[in-house]
Amino acid sequence: MKAKEKSVSLSQDLLYLFNEGKYYHAYHTFGAHPAKEGAEEGVRFTVWAPGVRSVRVVGDYNGWQEDGRLLEPVGSTGVWTGFIRGIVAGMRYKYLIETSVGEQLYKADPFAFYAEQRPCTASIVRELDFAWRDDHWMEKRALTDHFRQPKNIYEVHLGSWRQHKPEGSKVAALEKDPNDVDCFYTYRELANELIPYVRDMGYTHIELLPVMEHPFDGSWGYQITGYYAATSRYGTPQDLMYLIDRAHRAGIGVILDWVPGHFCRDSHGLGRFNGEMLYEKDDHKQWGTYKFDFGRNEVRSFLLSNAMFWLDQYHVDGIRVDGVSSMLYLNFGVENPGEKKYNRNGGEENLEAVAFLQEFCRMVGQYFPGVFTIAEESSAWPLVTAPPEDGGLGFHYKWDMGWMNDTLKYVSVDFPYRPGCHNMLTFSMMYAFNENFILPLSHDEVVHGKCSLIGRMPGDYWRQFAGLRLLAMYQMTHPGGKLNFMGNEFGQFIEWRYYDELEWFLLEYASHRNHQAFIRALNQVYLKEKALWSCDHNWFGFSWIDADNAEQGILSYVRRAASGRIVVACVLNFGVQAYEKYRIGVPKPGYYQELISSDHTAFGGSGKINEKSILAEEVPFHGQPYSIEITVPPLGGTILKRTRKQEEPTACSQEKKTSK
Repeated sequence: MKAKEKSVSLSQDLLYLFNEGKYYHAYHTFGAHPAKEGAEEGVRFTVWAPGVRSVRVVGDYNGWQEDGRLLEPVGSTGVWTGFIRGIVAGMRYKYLIETSVGEQLYKADPFAFYAEQRPCTASIVRELDFAWRDDHWMEKRALTDHFRQPKNIYEVHLGSWRQHKPEGSKVAALEKDPNDVDCFYTYRELANELIPYVRDMGYTHIELLPVMEHPFDGSWGYQITGYYAATSRYGTPQDLMYLIDRAHRAGIGVILDWVPGHFCRDSHGLGRFNGEMLYEKDDHKQWGTYKFDFGRNEVRSFLLSNAMFWLDQYHVDGIRVDGVSSMLYLNFGVENPGEKKYNRNGGEENLEAVAFLQEFCRMVGQYFPGVFTIAEESSAWPLVTAPPEDGGLGFHYKWDMGWMNDTLKYVSVDFPYRPGCHNMLTFSMMYAFNENFILPLSHDEVVHGKCSLIGRMPGDYWRQFAGLRLLAMYQMTHPGGKLNFMGNEFGQFIEWRYYDELEWFLLEYASHRNHQAFIRALNQVYLKEKALWSCDHNWFGFSWIDADNAEQGILSYVRRAASGRIVVACVLNFGVQAYEKYRIGVPKPGYYQELISSDHTAFGGSGKINEKSILAEEVPFHGQPYSIEITVPPLGGTILKRTRKQEEPTACSQEKKTSK
């Protein structure tokens, strides 16, 4: 299917919507659009810059001289527009803005679709035509209930997944020219390598750290200057579209990280765009950036249109909103009591940000059925995933930061002290269904001295890998979607470094190959077994067998499919002692077959597995009517599926009311 960004002429109705904060497709009008006016071909430029004396377009077409073409003001709307003949796609440009006090500012286009490679900062005229071939994916997505689908997300930073290196080089990353982009894989190269890898490993989605244009590699994309421009580090907009198209045709969804909470201060960006606070309202104390002004209508149009843009033009399947907590609280990161601010009700909630997020979630649901929204929200803010009409924010999912923190603290504890910390493993089930959660082991957990995941594990080399496999099994069997950062799947020992590729050479060693093989096998079990995901967000899909065995450090629980007919039992041993005949209660009769054990020798384990099917005995145990005796591996886990079962017409009841 041939797709192209559609230029829409400026009209009074659209200007009204823009000034009211309701123009969800502002990218059709604002920015630089190749056009034909009369017999002349050229580009129409439109920008919002209220209260300034003049706006000129300077660039390649006039040798970057200050006497560039003047744009015309459109009444009192703050919008400036003008047509310049002879300009073609590929031309570099900026806006030269003369402020109300005579200051001259060279600004990149807030709506530009493309930009120069860093350290250069000009915008580039670009069309967005692309021959999409993902019709089947898009049609199916619109009809699919994502709440009843598996979500196993592979989080990726495109610049450091793989890099081009001199032959035989494994290090010297810090010696590279920081402005060199030749080391990066292009979007198309990533499409040809990343997508087959993700499919082979059994992930359902990739989540990309922000691909919007940003000046500093070390911000990882979270401090943006070009919200509508796919970063030129890895290629053109069409190259990114090719990557997403390839993902869809391989059955892989694509989630983008989106940053509406703040933006960087670089002089060519949004900051002080008209010489005063315009897009921004306050300084972001914690991150040294500017906070967006969610109370200004035109800023809301800019941001809501931006979310719409990535869903519409790039066929994105999900948006994870970064730093939601920093948006919700007026005093996020403010330590000085004298600097604190309060809303009209005397509270510290940012009411304008709340209304913005609710509108964002409603907009996505209205225009893109099948697309989902995710909040990275780390506070106790209630009803993040409840509908706005019920007082919620309206997100579909929320990262479970509590589960992540408790779990990583627990697995870092040495074995003799784990019995006293057992509640760190079980506490998450006290609130597991208060929201629709995704369990994240993200990039934030493997940087800034926190250690890699395997680096947190106590014990010798064998126990570290055993503990890492067990952590993965615990995450995969716990209710909620799953997210893992790249490198976790093969046990990278060092922390993530944004300036260098993952340590793929570790796969030359058996322990890392075995761990990767385990993750691949575990992911396949997860995809196949509906009990592990089809009823993830209410109690019907989970029940404890034994939550209280702190002394031995063993958790056991049942996962149940939405139909009620498929049951798996999960037994996880966080201690170092193996047990040959360990009895657990089970809810139903029949045989129980081990689907996967983290202790299989193929994965680097000791081989304490359950090779044969185990017939449930009518011996009540753990409050269950039946029980089985199994082998429990040391520092390992097993997933057992009930077979030869009787059909029972039960269903996933107690459905949560969720934001659609």
